[in-house]
Formats: sequence, C-alpha cells, structure tokens
Amino acid sequence: MRSKLNTRILIALATLYLSWSSTYLAIRIALESFPPFFTAGFRYLLVGAGMYIYLRRRSVASPSIRQWAAAALTGAFLLLGGTGGVVYAEQWVGSGVAALVIATTPLWTVLFAGIWKQWPQRNEWLGLILGFLGIVLLNLEGDLRAYPLGAAILVLAAASWSFGSMLSLRLPMPKGMMSSAAQMLTGGLIVLLIGFSAGEHVPTHPSVRAVGALIYLAVFGSLLGYTAYTYLLKNVTPALATSYSYVNPVLAVLLGAWIGKETISVSAIAAMLIILAGVVLVLWGQLRRRPASYD
Repeated sequence: MRSKLNTRILIALATLYLSWSSTYLAIRIALESFPPFFTAGFRYLLVGAGMYIYLRRRSVASPSIRQWAAAALTGAFLLLGGTGGVVYAEQWVGSGVAALVIATTPLWTVLFAGIWKQWPQRNEWLGLILGFLGIVLLNLEGDLRAYPLGAAILVLAAASWSFGSMLSLRLPMPKGMMSSAAQMLTGGLIVLLIGFSAGEHVPTHPSVRAVGALIYLAVFGSLLGYTAYTYLLKNVTPALATSYSYVNPVLAVLLGAWIGKETISVSAIAAMLIILAGVVLVLWGQLRRRPASYD
C-alpha cells in the first residue's frame, strides 16, 4: 500500500511540475485574443462542471451546502485572487517574470501558518527574508519597474493562493476528487462573474493560437494540474505540496525565452536564485518540523 501511495504522489508531483510550468506561457498566448478573467475562469468552470457531472454519474455524493460554501470560499482565494491575479498581471508582465514572483508562494504559506499558531522557525525566517529580498531585486526588472501595478497584483496573487491553500485544510471540504470539482466549478464561476461585471467581452473571432492555448490551460492547468495540487495538499506536507514553486520558475523562464522569445536579464536571474534559496530554506525547515505523513 505504501509503495502504491508513494507512486501516486510521485505522479502527482511530476504532473504539477510539468503542467504548471508551461501554463504561464500559455496564459500569455491566450491573452492575445481573450480577456483576462475569462481566460482564468472559463477553463476552471468548464473542467469543474465536467468533473462534477462525471463524479455524480459514478454515484459520488454531491457536496452539502456547507461543503459548497467552503469550496466557493477556497475557490475565490485560489482562482480569483491567485490564478485570476496572475492572468490579469500577464497583460503587462512576461510569463517568466510572473513565474518568479509566484515562486514566493511557500514563503507566504509559512507566514499564514502563523494564524494557526505555527510560526516560522529561525531558518524559515531567514528564507523569508531572502525571498522578499529577491522580490525587491526582481522589481528592478524592466517589466515590473515599468508596470508597478502588475508587480503588486502578482505579489497579492501569491499571497491569496497561499492563504486559500492553508484555509482549505481547515474547512469542511468535499471528499476526494469532488473537492477539486467543487472548487473549480464555484471558483471559475466567481471569476467569470467578476469579468463580466467588469465589462469583459468574448471575441467572436479569436485566433487559432489563442484557442489552442485556452484548451491547453483547461487540460493541463485545470484538469491535471489543479487536481494533482488538491490531492497533494491532502496527502503530503504543505512544504512538499508547494515544492512546485522552486521547479516551475526555472522551466517557465526557459520556455518563455525559447518559445515566447522573452528576454531575461542578469538581475532577474540573480533574483531567481535568491528567491529559490529562500524557498529551499523554508521548505527544509517545514520538512524538519513536520515529517510527511505518508511515510
């Protein structure tokens, strides 16, 4: 049983690393035709609704009212504040730079853990300081310096995603895959409603390239990536579940430079190394304090 569980965790981690590394560039391509909140919300609503129908046909119980409310609250922080913030900011900020800012997610997770009396230890505080120094250095990068609103939104997106992740562990969420389905369905609906309220309109003739990117985001970012993430949150420590944060930025920067023709400066590379060093210190501290429950 242990080897089977560990195999599932390894598959979930590999899925998360590969799928979410590429979504930053896919978002940038989708934005060529689609508005930001539609790009963020439609794919989650579509996949969430499809998963819900599939699970109900397999006789999985529908969430209770309390579980729907918990899923909606979590979905708002994760998908509106988190994913929605990233997509909105990528209207101005390159995909590689956006991934570097979101790499601070574990740092925010440690800070928010203090709400539930799990304050950072000494090496975790050092990691936090390093991570935020990296953010300061990253703000010298052209995209962030030219568009300070984009930089602020990305930082808030990382914080919102972290808070939502910690909150989801303490709310009466649905069981198994129904948890992912309910979060994506309700969260995606919230994001779409915000977009339509802001006056977003879906183009009648989007480019084939943008449609392909949106489909890619639905399959790899939402169906595979988000499901793997919610599975890991419930089966491993938060440190391991958020370990994608120091793998994805490197791959996202490489993909942005290779496919998206984005440039990355020396200061951005230095900031990446500093942020990743801070994240590693934080994760090391969490792993030492809370051994993984699946061992």
